[in-house]
Amino acid sequence: MPTTPATGLDVGTLLDRIEGTAPIQAVEAAAEALAGMTGARELTFLIADFSGRAVVRLTSTASRTEGARTQEGAHAETVTLHGTVYERVLRTQEVDVQALADGARLTVPVTDRGDAIGLLELVLPTHPSARVIADIAGAAHALAYVVIAARRYTDVFEWGQRTTPFSLAAEIQRRLLPAAYTCEAGQFTLAGWLEPAASVGGDTFDYTLNRDSLHVSITDAVGHEVDAALLATLFVGGLRNARRKGLDLGAQARYANDALADNAPAGQFVTGQLVRIDLATRTAAVVNAGHPFPFRLRHGRAEEIELGIEPPFGVVPRKSFRLQRLSLDPGDRIVLLTDGMQERNAGSLDVAAALVATQDLHPREVVHELGAAVMHATGGDLRDDATMVCLDWYGGPQRRTDSENGADAALASAARPGVADPPGR
Repeated sequence: MPTTPATGLDVGTLLDRIEGTAPIQAVEAAAEALAGMTGARELTFLIADFSGRAVVRLTSTASRTEGARTQEGAHAETVTLHGTVYERVLRTQEVDVQALADGARLTVPVTDRGDAIGLLELVLPTHPSARVIADIAGAAHALAYVVIAARRYTDVFEWGQRTTPFSLAAEIQRRLLPAAYTCEAGQFTLAGWLEPAASVGGDTFDYTLNRDSLHVSITDAVGHEVDAALLATLFVGGLRNARRKGLDLGAQARYANDALADNAPAGQFVTGQLVRIDLATRTAAVVNAGHPFPFRLRHGRAEEIELGIEPPFGVVPRKSFRLQRLSLDPGDRIVLLTDGMQERNAGSLDVAAALVATQDLHPREVVHELGAAVMHATGGDLRDDATMVCLDWYGGPQRRTDSENGADAALASAARPGVADPPGR
């Protein structure tokens, strides 16, 4: 007789099971422990691919399948997202429960602060109660922390997420991007995305959250390939160094500008916008160095935010950049972008209309939709990197994260087959 999964699944016990395991074994150890605690017949972890259009099932080579990639004992099977339950769960962050003749299949988001790391798929011997589904959703959230910790020590997760090989320029560019592309943090939710051109164009985005401030940047280095990637590295390194010295926004801009002027070849420059939001006063300032205007979606209407234009970084040594006020009201959506979104062969893309059409989506999905839109507009012939950052500003008290909402949705309604109720953003 099949056993019914016990309620009150202990996440602490789950984490204890992986203590002492090697980092490369931590995720599999957590999966095995969870399978034992739930009575699951099958349990697999799928990590989100860097393309945003697939997930990758990571296992040992002992379970290899035809057409999958293998490397040093690791096995990666790529699954295209379009039209699948995996796509639906990643996009909605809702637990999917599919009734089987002899149990149920659950597909559960593995997410931390809105950053969709992957999915947990398991087959249970009986249809689970709402309590069990909520417990498994909580365990999947804990698994996100296991993945975050483990991937600091190994290339396996990074390798698995690359369904196409990276060039040297792309490898350099990848190191400049934040570890998590999405952050839910109470007063705001932020997400970024980079659609790379066939010839890497030197785009970057970055953010950091301090106790009283949020810093966001989007930049575009002149040129292509390794030269552009190295120029971007110099600028982003200067900007991060200035920020970590505790310099204010104006001083950060001057410091990074001089890093280029003093160290880059003549004629090299970087366009960009630097934003600092004071979370206590709920005010924002922006530096605009020769960069395309951002957009604001407010009350269902999207329009460009016209800013004063100053020279790109690296053009005028020892320059002091003007701080401009960035108006923020609760409910605003701010989108920063690079000129790859406005290339001549992307002329059919109306960014403002696209923002209105996606206004009900999470920022994580907005940047994916914009990336897909520019690829469609260019027929896949993207001649420059297209990068975007979407910031939803709430301005008030702490908001709940996807994982918290998803767990409650599972508890409230996942006793029935099908998809759990939406988290109610």
